[in-house]
Amino acid sequence: MSTRGTVLRSHGPGEQLKAEEVELTAGPGETLVEMRLAAVTPLDRSTLGGKQPAGPFVPGAEGTGIVVSSDVAEAGTPVVVRGEGVGVTRDGVWGRYAVVPNTAVHRLPSSLEPATALALMTPALTAHTAVRRVADVQEGETVVVTGVTGLVGHLCAAIARSAGASRVIGLVSLDDRADGATGLVDQLVRVDGLGQVGRELPWCDAVIDTMGGPVAGGVLGHISPGGRIAVLGYKAGEFTTIDLHQLIGRDLRVLPVNLQRTTLAPDAVGQALADIASVTWRADYDVVPADRIGEVLDRPAGRVLLDLTTL
Repeated sequence: MSTRGTVLRSHGPGEQLKAEEVELTAGPGETLVEMRLAAVTPLDRSTLGGKQPAGPFVPGAEGTGIVVSSDVAEAGTPVVVRGEGVGVTRDGVWGRYAVVPNTAVHRLPSSLEPATALALMTPALTAHTAVRRVADVQEGETVVVTGVTGLVGHLCAAIARSAGASRVIGLVSLDDRADGATGLVDQLVRVDGLGQVGRELPWCDAVIDTMGGPVAGGVLGHISPGGRIAVLGYKAGEFTTIDLHQLIGRDLRVLPVNLQRTTLAPDAVGQALADIASVTWRADYDVVPADRIGEVLDRPAGRVLLDLTTL
């Protein structure tokens, strides 16, 4: 199916994006999507900074919209677009319409607002990788999540629950407010700045550690033989002390979570979205008209979404 629509196209590294009217045609194995929102990600900034394909190129690696035509989804289906080189090695989603591979199209859970899904996409995939792929949480296991009051920790707890964990325990620092985590975990345990936790922290099968520092070493003493700790953060410190006697004696595994060296499974995006569909976390983001993209590309921090309906 073919249609005409306006896209934001770059003609070279460092050049200003230009709005152009183009013809888009979806071929075999492709889906035509009417775009609504797109995220402005670090990957987009890097691509526009000099790593884009030669010739005119439409950026945009993540977005949401409505299916116009596809052989994998019905017309009118709300979807998230991400993956398969979209916005990196092939034209992206910064346009009124986008033609993308079928495998880059992921159904949007009805309970998730499109903007929330985009704003939570990167932390959700980080949490998904930590819980389901690296720690490989299984049904019936007891899982401890450190830093559960932070966004990634909150999502890790939700995904552990979705993966079938029978108990999810949240570990928080002494001065953290834990109001938002009380309905998500079965138990909250406090940890001090030296990584000391009380006896109330039970034995567990796996730890998802977002804090690092002395906390990582402290929770090792509460992991059952054969268990593991997946480490994905170090806001409590970049260094820790590991008791090699208990590491070896109880056959524990320390597993780093490195997204740059991890290739996501084809179903990772869809599963991550389904896992966080019930999360009540309030996502922070700014929505700007697409024609104001030049004002936000150099913004150092904050999540920015483009309103593509203004093109």
